[in-house]
Amino acid sequence: MDSPADWRAALAETGELTPEITSAILDAHGDRGKRAIEAVTESRVKAYRDFTVVVGHGDEYIVEDDGCTCEDATYNLDEEDPAALCWHAIAVAIAERIDAVDHHDMWYADVREFV
Repeated sequence: MDSPADWRAALAETGELTPEITSAILDAHGDRGKRAIEAVTESRVKAYRDFTVVVGHGDEYIVEDDGCTCEDATYNLDEEDPAALCWHAIAVAIAERIDAVDHHDMWYADVREFV
């Protein structure tokens, strides 16, 4: 697997985090990939009617189309590089492909007050 698209395709095909796919994620994303895998295995990817949210250690982050509300995505990632993702976006990509998203039939906006 030579690109992020490869691990995504492999995950979609197998529907599980195999050792080979896990290695590809870690090779492509390093510590961000590790944190993403941990979030998925800890069921911290939540889908609501309006948003998909990843529960971090200090806050919850909204992820849409590989974009995220976290500071890492806002300040540290190269917008021109589609492979540059925060760990929250990687976690959503993984969870969606292995059916590990925790679905909630409610609006996130009703659950969480926006400031």
